[in-house]
Amino acid sequence: MALGLRFYVVVFFAYLFLPLLVMAAATFNDSRFPTVTPWDGTTLKWFGELAADSGMWQALANSAIVAVGVLCLAVPIGIATALFLNTVSSRAKPFLYALILSPLLTPGVIIGISTLIFWRQLGVSGGIFLTVLGQSTFIAAYVMLMVTARLQRFDRTMELAALDLGATQWQMFRRILLPYLKPAILSAGVIAFLQSFENYNTSLFVVGYDTTLTVYIASKVRTGLTPAVNALGLILILVTVLLAVAYEVKRRREAAGSMKGV
Repeated sequence: MALGLRFYVVVFFAYLFLPLLVMAAATFNDSRFPTVTPWDGTTLKWFGELAADSGMWQALANSAIVAVGVLCLAVPIGIATALFLNTVSSRAKPFLYALILSPLLTPGVIIGISTLIFWRQLGVSGGIFLTVLGQSTFIAAYVMLMVTARLQRFDRTMELAALDLGATQWQMFRRILLPYLKPAILSAGVIAFLQSFENYNTSLFVVGYDTTLTVYIASKVRTGLTPAVNALGLILILVTVLLAVAYEVKRRREAAGSMKGV
C-alpha cells in the first residue's frame, strides 16, 4: 500500500512539473521553435528577444490590470453573495445557489459574446473595462464558494453574543466575522487573480484592441511562436516560487512567534 502511494505521488508530481521543466529547458535551446528536440545549442538570446518584444510586455501589463480589476470587483461581490446565501431560508437557498453558480457552467465563449452584445447596446465597446466585467461574472462565483465553505464552520453564537452586547452589525462584521473569513478571502483573492490572468475564452471576445497576454500568445501561435514566450513563462514560474517561499517563511515565523508567546 505504501509503495503504491509513493508511486502515485511520483506520477502525480511528474504529471504536474515535467511540462514546466520541458518548457523551461526550451528557453535555452537555440532553435527558433519552442522545443527541446533537436537541441541546437545552449543560448540566452531568447531573454533578449523577450525584452525587445514590446507587444508582449504591453499584453502582460493589460492582463495584470484586468486581474487587479477583477480582484477588486469579484471579491466583494463573492463575499456579499456568500453572506446573503448564509441568511436566506433553506427553501430558497438551493435555487439561488444554482443560479449564482450557473456562470461557472456556462462556456466562456458564451459569456464573452453575451457580455459584448449587451454592453454594446449601452454604447460600451470592447476593452479592459469590459474584460473586467465579463470575467467577474463567473470569477465571483469562485469567491462565493470559498467564502461559503468557511462560513459553514462559523459559530453563529459569537455573532449573536456581539449583537447582544451592543455591537452594531458593522462592528460585528469588522471585528468578528471579517477576521474569521480572512484566510478564505485571501485564498479567494489569489484564485480570482490567477483565473483572470490565465483566462482566454471570455477575454477573446471582449478585450477589443487592448490585447491580454493569453490572447497575444494565441495570436503568436498563428504567426510564429518563438521561445521568448518560454522565457516569460520561466520568469513567471520563478516569481511565483519566490512569492510562495516568502509566504511560507513568513507564516512559519508568525507561528513560531505565537508559540513563544504562549
